[in-house]
Amino acid sequence: MEAGYVPALAALAGSAIGALASFATTWLNQASQARATQRAQDRARRELLYGDFIREASRLFVDAFQHELEDPAKLVQLYAIVSMLRLFGQPRTLREAEKVMNRIGATYFEPNKELRLFADITSAGELDPLYAFSQACRDELLGRRP
Repeated sequence: MEAGYVPALAALAGSAIGALASFATTWLNQASQARATQRAQDRARRELLYGDFIREASRLFVDAFQHELEDPAKLVQLYAIVSMLRLFGQPRTLREAEKVMNRIGATYFEPNKELRLFADITSAGELDPLYAFSQACRDELLGRRP
């Protein structure tokens, strides 16, 4: 092999290695960004879902506090949200949501209560069925394990 070919081959090999390194770096960077975007979208979806559940469960709990269950269709939206939680939520969050759902159902079949009693809800008291669910959601969204 002539002496002139060695520098040319070395230059070509160096260029190929540089291009490969650049390609690998770009690919890894884009893959990392895609994962971060996916995590952010997943978190936003769960935040909306948990907020929907809290709003619907709160509305139904107040209704159950004062009324009997005359129309079971009232519970359809809550059941739909819980089913969505089964798709996206962590097991602890789902367990707490199911407890809330069961508590609301049981409250509908208890004797009606006066509205003034509802005002006595404390952060973790007997009348706050969403406390444990809210804690589970917070832990999940912050990445804490139970």
